[in-house]
Amino acid sequence: MPRLRSYGQYCGLAHALEIVGERWALLIIRDLVLGPKRFTDLRTGLPRIPTNVLSARLKELESAGVVRRRTMPRPSAAVVYELTDYGAQLEDIVLRLGRWGASTLGEPGPEDIVTPDGEVLALRATFKPEAAVGVRARYQVRVADVVVHAHVEDGTLIAGDGPLPAPDLVLEMDDISTHKPLLAGELTPEEAVAKGLVTVTGKPAEFKRFLKLFSVSTEGLPGD
Repeated sequence: MPRLRSYGQYCGLAHALEIVGERWALLIIRDLVLGPKRFTDLRTGLPRIPTNVLSARLKELESAGVVRRRTMPRPSAAVVYELTDYGAQLEDIVLRLGRWGASTLGEPGPEDIVTPDGEVLALRATFKPEAAVGVRARYQVRVADVVVHAHVEDGTLIAGDGPLPAPDLVLEMDDISTHKPLLAGELTPEEAVAKGLVTVTGKPAEFKRFLKLFSVSTEGLPGD
């Protein structure tokens, strides 16, 4: 069994970092928050992770009781990885950490990419349920080559990979750098459309409502 590297401190935070602080570990957990995945699915969602590193992280997370392997029922019979009950407790932490990081996310580098799982988690992390009470709406968002969707139903959200039948609003962004300033309010809907950064199919009012339902808070940032 893999042995966790120790900080030598009797501290809950230190122990947590011993479990999930290794490189790639939290991104593996991020992708498993959305449901069970095969090894090849995880490899596809994390295209820059070396295969041996992915294997090592999964073994470490299994040993720590965060992840388990399961064989799917026939006819699939595929072996998948999924979060245990203990691992599933990380969901809120992952969403909060993603929201915290997004608030100071700078311009993407030339080799930076977006992934379906990353975009779905971004929708979940930025969703404002209090603003969605009484709202029923279906949204489809394309960022570069990634298409995800969000179904809002009276304060609840179901977000997933791929297109959505008969959406109320379709947003399309060719440049991945547009997404964050739009959700952070650094770019207004009117500016985004006028500059050609966002293509909108649907009512303009629905675009504004989308941005009220999904937003990155920038309060309390350095320099405020």
